[in-house]
Amino acid sequence: MEQLRQAIGEIEAVELQAGVRRAVGLLVNIETPRALRHAAQIARAHPRVRGLQLGLGDLFEPHGIRRSDLRNVHAAQYALRMAAAEAGVFAYDAAFPGLHDEAGFMAEADSARALGFAGKSCVHPRQVAWANAAFSPSEEEIEAARRIVGAATMDGSAFAVDGRMVDAPFLARARAILAMLEREHR
Repeated sequence: MEQLRQAIGEIEAVELQAGVRRAVGLLVNIETPRALRHAAQIARAHPRVRGLQLGLGDLFEPHGIRRSDLRNVHAAQYALRMAAAEAGVFAYDAAFPGLHDEAGFMAEADSARALGFAGKSCVHPRQVAWANAAFSPSEEEIEAARRIVGAATMDGSAFAVDGRMVDAPFLARARAILAMLEREHR
């Protein structure tokens, strides 16, 4: 935590020198077993920390953990996602080193999306389209979100849509999907 505070102090000094008026939010990369174990504390260490991101290469490679085994990737993603949720920040998935391996990229991205990650870092321009495809809501998800928001009760009580019970967390997710679409259209 002390390293994070020191780094933020350095960032603040540069911002002051450059005349930056609005504090820059931080996406903290989690790259060691210790950092992964303490990720929620790291995320809560300073209000500038907006999200956590996995650094799978640095996390796995020194310890001989195979990134090609998606069970290993999923385990690390799950641990980071739970830490981010505990701290109230977003989770972002690791960059994928295979510049031409769309299937490998998409396998990791699909796992991250299923866990509620906000996106995936890209190390090559071709990966941007892959990330957008993996993390954009489907037409079915968009329509379901519209039905949920349209059926929401004024008093905040649970209600049913498409034969499923909907309460506050489901409504919040539906609103987030629609808000993201609205931002994209602006």
